[in-house]
Amino acid sequence: MTLRIRTMNSISPTGLARFPAGRYVIDPQCADPDAILLRSAILHGQAIPSSLLAVARAGAGTNNIPIPEFTALGIPVFNTPGANANAVKELVVAALFLAARNIIPAAAFAHRLDGGSDEMNKAVEAGKKTFAGFELPGRTLGVIGLGAIGVEVANAASSLGMRVIGFDPAVTVEHAWKLSPLVERITSLDELLRRADIVTVHVPLTPGTRGLIGADQLEAMHGSAVLINFARGPIVDEDAVVAALEGGRLRGYVCDFPTPALNRRDRVVTLPHLGASTGEAEENCAVMAVDQLRAYLEDGIVHNSVNFPEADLPRSGSTERLAIVNPNVHGMVGQISTLVAQAGLNIADLLNKSRGEIAYTLVDVDGRIPPELVAQVQAIDGVLAVRAI
Repeated sequence: MTLRIRTMNSISPTGLARFPAGRYVIDPQCADPDAILLRSAILHGQAIPSSLLAVARAGAGTNNIPIPEFTALGIPVFNTPGANANAVKELVVAALFLAARNIIPAAAFAHRLDGGSDEMNKAVEAGKKTFAGFELPGRTLGVIGLGAIGVEVANAASSLGMRVIGFDPAVTVEHAWKLSPLVERITSLDELLRRADIVTVHVPLTPGTRGLIGADQLEAMHGSAVLINFARGPIVDEDAVVAALEGGRLRGYVCDFPTPALNRRDRVVTLPHLGASTGEAEENCAVMAVDQLRAYLEDGIVHNSVNFPEADLPRSGSTERLAIVNPNVHGMVGQISTLVAQAGLNIADLLNKSRGEIAYTLVDVDGRIPPELVAQVQAIDGVLAVRAI
């Protein structure tokens, strides 16, 4: 069976090449895709094709995708956490130097110099004191969010001689293992803000993190502190940032999100969303997204979904597989097993995982799965999606 992939942005050819020719058709105009592969395209307000089985974003943030709508239809949404971590880390490290040494305004000053060599030299000597900065070793960096990017930023800053403190009440064991032992974990956001000379934010944009850094949090920081945001713009309340800058309660703000309120403002550096804009990051994200789509479409395996549980059940070549999505309620596995038995099939293996209100079940059976069984499982009250693989 040929699987159809609609691409909604330019996707790295290195990633697309991982779709086997003949088995997959890549078509940006496909009206009935089995999967959508995108980067920053906005899916909010768009019709969801009835053929759609999965969505994958070649990137970490998924605020351009209406997750609840896809979840309600039993459609997993994948992202690629960590694939662009090095690219973002490098830019955040650059931002540390931009903030500490006033490089952007200093370069702009030098760019505007006119006259001969003697005149320029005099202007340089007279003007350079305006851009005096500070050195990073011994300064304290506060990292909010210790995921793939936050851990890399924390470790890099530690290697620069900075004292690093990190806050993430939900840090995973995997990321904790990767964190340098020199990084101090803080259990209070207020404490991190109070102690840090520079604060950098590395959390996803969710209803809970929108406006995470607002007037109260900026008030907790000391007046010579710098704030860096290469996560998502709305995580920081820019009106509060402007007020803090004007009131002398914040030394500077460096972010990846230009806005009318921030543009051309003193002590603000904005970059044009460059965080993951490297060829390497785009390739890494595309490869990871394609591999995750293939694993789900071909075997029902779920890795790095933002709305489905992790689910990995090795397949036997002699079995066929049912993949079922339903609300996480009691008795579903029993009903499914009963229908499989009534169809005269033996269950060779079974995996049931849940995440919040969603449950996902893989059932491997000996023999062929008849279409009638798929229809019967789909008819179970609450089942959102079912397919035979």
